[in-house]
Amino acid sequence: MFQQRPRYRRGLSSFLTIFELVYHSIVRDVRKMHGNAVIALGLNMLQVIFFVLSFYLLFNLLGMRRAAIRGDFMLYIMSGIFLFLTHTKTMGAVSGSEGPSSAMMKHAPMTTFVSILSTAFGALYIQLLSLFLCLFIYDVLIAPVVIIDMAGAFMMLILAWFTGVGVGMVVLALTPWFPNFVMMFKTLYQRANMIASGKMFVANSLPPFMLNMFDWNPLFHCIDQARGYVFINYFPRNSNWEYPLWVGLVLLMIGLMGEFYTRRHASLSWQARR
Repeated sequence: MFQQRPRYRRGLSSFLTIFELVYHSIVRDVRKMHGNAVIALGLNMLQVIFFVLSFYLLFNLLGMRRAAIRGDFMLYIMSGIFLFLTHTKTMGAVSGSEGPSSAMMKHAPMTTFVSILSTAFGALYIQLLSLFLCLFIYDVLIAPVVIIDMAGAFMMLILAWFTGVGVGMVVLALTPWFPNFVMMFKTLYQRANMIASGKMFVANSLPPFMLNMFDWNPLFHCIDQARGYVFINYFPRNSNWEYPLWVGLVLLMIGLMGEFYTRRHASLSWQARR
């Protein structure tokens, strides 16, 4: 008599409910960095500025500036760093999202699907805000920002984010089963992408034996293609955008199947091991 029966929602009502859950979860994930969202954004911008200045000094000290594309040198650096940070931060956020044994899953509307969506879009939200603010400040204070194909460059950023989601999903599915291995893999993957992502050079300038060392990485293709959209005098011949798209789709499907299998074998002891 007093038992509350679940209400089944369909169509637009169900979509709006999921959208509201994702929105509030995104706010919660963004505020994990800091209680003040503005300070959280500022911390991320400081990290981007630190990366840009570090690579600027590195290129000048090692005499690697001649290997860059003719055009705005700072834009060349930022085109690689923004995609690199978007990919790696998204991978880390998705792989660390709330699992089936988390306390948040005790609330009826909350699901692992909502948790994964919120962490993925939360990472994208922070990176996009940092990107637009950094480009705005650079355009106003230093030099005008000229991007030949804004839509194409933005799509490569989204593709770098999408591949980060795919890698993060696979890592998330493996974490409860192999926590120590996954921790080492995440660290190794992020460190390897410091070089393997190709943000320090362009694919057209690499000899074939070096190109074979980097073209396995979907982020390498995203960054090289993005520079083709940013600069008028660069035409990427040794990369394509189809490869990271297919790799991201395959990894996402594998990660979803693995997460579904993992969720069916959830254990409360997993949360203590993460």
